[in-house]
Amino acid sequence: MAAVDVGVGVAILFIGAALFTIELFHPGALLLIPATIMIVGGILYLLIPNVLLRSVWGPVAILVAAVVATFATVLYYRWLAGTHRPLSTTSGGLVGEEAVVIVDVVPNTLRGKVRVRSEVWSARASHPIPAGTKVRVVAGEGVSVTVEPVPPGPPPVA
Repeated sequence: MAAVDVGVGVAILFIGAALFTIELFHPGALLLIPATIMIVGGILYLLIPNVLLRSVWGPVAILVAAVVATFATVLYYRWLAGTHRPLSTTSGGLVGEEAVVIVDVVPNTLRGKVRVRSEVWSARASHPIPAGTKVRVVAGEGVSVTVEPVPPGPPPVA
């Protein structure tokens, strides 16, 4: 095998590994399928370049890799979707949700911050609410939410 062939195989393998790594750190970029195809193609190019380039088996191998990668991607995203709730895109969709104050809420300002699920929102309230307080979102407007403290629940029954 010529040095050029090895270089091409390594380059294909490296690009596939890079795409796979990007997908791991940024799920949802849909790079898992092309990454897997490039990794398998790079390995085949390095190990059996004549089969990949000069026979019908090369395209068959790539097709099999594509099918396997598609199923792997579906399984991966099903697993990922089960562990992360979708992010909210509007403050109005948060009404009724419980949150925790992470920066003191000051009346009639947007200085306060609350964490709702995994998101941080500017918060307002009619009276001061200290950090660490559980609150409920009662309204949403633009990029802020209006909150009220959650009343303490009944003591646990012994």
